[in-house]
Order: sequence, then structure tokens, then C-alpha cells
Amino acid sequence: MAQASVLTNEDLTVLNATRSIPLLAVLSVKFAACLTKWATRRRTRLDLDKLEKWQLRDVGLTPGAALSETRKVFWKA
Repeated sequence: MAQASVLTNEDLTVLNATRSIPLLAVLSVKFAACLTKWATRRRTRLDLDKLEKWQLRDVGLTPGAALSETRKVFWKA
């Protein structure tokens, strides 16, 4: 599955500094970056919920910490 790259703050700063880019284009890029971040969080949390206890130990998480993370809504970091 192809994964979209997320623009960094530096990328957005360059876009904002360039006067030739219309405001709507800048806002569209920021919106797309936000949606991409949210989708990644959602997908990661859904996958985290499927891990076994031994897999959680391998990544350094307790089952309680994993449960806490999977219960978060996608817009919260």
C-alpha cells in the first residue's frame, strides 16, 4: 500500500513564504497534511489493537499502555 508523505513545518513555511502560491492552495496542502496525519494515527492505533502481548513487549508497551493508546480518538496525539 502506498503511503503519502506528510509535509513538515519547514515545507509549509516555504509554501507560506512564496507569494506566488494562492492562499487556497496553501490551505489545501495544510488540510491534506492534517488528514494524512489523522489517517496514519487511526491506522496505527487499529493495528496496535491487534498485537499480542509478546508483540507489545517487543515494542516496549504494556497491555494497559496499548489499550490507552488505542482508545484515543484519531485527532489526539
